[in-house]
Amino acid sequence: MAIDSDAGRCVSTDIAAGISPAAALFHSLADETRLRIVQRLARGEARVVDLTAELGLAQSTVSKHLACLRDCDLVDYRAEGRQSFYSLTRPELMDLLASAEHLLAATGHAVVLCPVHGTTHGATDAHSALRAELDQDLEHLGEPADGENVTEEAVS
Repeated sequence: MAIDSDAGRCVSTDIAAGISPAAALFHSLADETRLRIVQRLARGEARVVDLTAELGLAQSTVSKHLACLRDCDLVDYRAEGRQSFYSLTRPELMDLLASAEHLLAATGHAVVLCPVHGTTHGATDAHSALRAELDQDLEHLGEPADGENVTEEAVS
């Protein structure tokens, strides 16, 4: 799912192209901004103004990502006067994200070392931060921090 910059909505081209609904779900959650919004909404409902202030994002950015999450039926809102309060529609989404964190911890964050993750799509600040965290973890375990010296067993 991608954000259509004109409409600000999720475009379900992935599903139309034959991608499974599970792949589309994970693709919709692959955006760091949408993940941050979901994590914030897990603590309780919020208005766009609350999200912009807490996440340090522009109103238009938050609105576009909320529209995407609404299109995926992961988020909805309730109106109260002129205000809209957004919340998660599927609390079990947090179980899925917790399972993902558990899996990342169990694999030693090996996804950071995946050649496709950081290089094909360009290294990001998040990638660099995860790599630094992995390097620190490896140093604490007495393993080499240099990715070239890490054996396949160490990252599998």
